[in-house]
Amino acid sequence: MMNIVKKLDKGLTRVEEGILSLSIITIAVMVAGNAVSRFFGESWSFASEISELSLYAATFMGISYAARKGRHITMSALFDNVPFPLRKTLALVIPFITAVILFIMAYFSYEYVQSTSGRVTSALRIPYYWMVIWAPIGFFLGGIQFLRNFWVNVRKKDVYLAEERKDYQSEEEAAEQQKT
Repeated sequence: MMNIVKKLDKGLTRVEEGILSLSIITIAVMVAGNAVSRFFGESWSFASEISELSLYAATFMGISYAARKGRHITMSALFDNVPFPLRKTLALVIPFITAVILFIMAYFSYEYVQSTSGRVTSALRIPYYWMVIWAPIGFFLGGIQFLRNFWVNVRKKDVYLAEERKDYQSEEEAAEQQKT
């Protein structure tokens, strides 16, 4: 069972990386291509919409990817300067609350996606929900990653920012630092 979960996780990582890479490349091509096109007197009417779609995808898929890699924003000024037991408690509480908030945001953003039924974009005439569907997907996957980060900190003694990223100080390293 764990092998299946690990393979699914690895597959999801590849999908996230692919979407993020494709989105960033698409934004670069659309912005640069439209600038060159305007230089010759014509502007691409679709460039703005494709860039917007790519920006939504990169932003919301980036939530999950950043949480997976432990590269999300942290309150390090506070986190790094508290005793280990409090840091461990924060490492449990913060990802759990963040996951709950992300799941709530996924619900409300899904409701918003449903409310866009019938709307289309102006240039390409694609359904508008294709633009905003990334929000509930990203919030949901981000919530899963933060629950995973919570679970890693439940299972392991040290503080982890993500399964793949241990906090830079263990309890022993913190004690050693306080001696000096």
